[in-house]
Amino acid sequence: MPPLPSPTHFLCLPLVTRASRHQLSTSLSAFGADVTSPDSFAIPEQAVRPLGTLHLTIGVMSFPKDEGLEKAVTLLKTLVPKSILASIKAAEVTSAAANSAREPDGTTKEPSGSPPPLLSLTLRGLHSMQPSASKASVLYASPSDPEGHLQRFCENLRSTFQEAGLMAVENRPLLLHATILNTIYVNKGRKRGRKLLIDASGILDRYGDFVWMEDMPVEKIAICKMGAKKQEDGDEAYEIEAEIDIA
Repeated sequence: MPPLPSPTHFLCLPLVTRASRHQLSTSLSAFGADVTSPDSFAIPEQAVRPLGTLHLTIGVMSFPKDEGLEKAVTLLKTLVPKSILASIKAAEVTSAAANSAREPDGTTKEPSGSPPPLLSLTLRGLHSMQPSASKASVLYASPSDPEGHLQRFCENLRSTFQEAGLMAVENRPLLLHATILNTIYVNKGRKRGRKLLIDASGILDRYGDFVWMEDMPVEKIAICKMGAKKQEDGDEAYEIEAEIDIA
């Protein structure tokens, strides 16, 4: 089997918006100051991801020499996020109605007539991407999604791009996560190809219930180019090839 082509782009939900920037900036700054302190965990500063890079990846794509990118952008612009969310919530209501169609007095439940709320997100906790926290290289925060709307919404987007042949089909569940720390960016004194592994047990204990941002609306779906770039303000961010509004 030939090796899969290297990914060049990814479909994502950007997390930094005008509404969320203050919360995320405050949280990430406090975390970075703590874990990089010599009096705390002494993690190299380069391992903490810059604010502008925070996102939830839905899937990666490979467009060598940008071939296929235009098709992906066109597909993105045909999406109607409100309709996708409405269908997800309607299916949920239908399922609930089927399980308890009638009240004890014989009356039928009526679905709520209120419009569905905007897709919002709370980012909480910290986890290791590696099985052992004592040999970790990537730490991430998870979106709080008790009703499963965010997960099903992103799975729907991933399936749409996979069915169009723009995204490889993966035989594993979609793990929505925001990378907070990644030691791959710590290159100083490292041999090429060798990741720095850290014992993150204490960090995970301290930040297991940490709230990075709370009840912030998800505003965009974007196709971004791999490789974050330095910004004029010193931050880093991924180049956005195309994006659409969710609201």
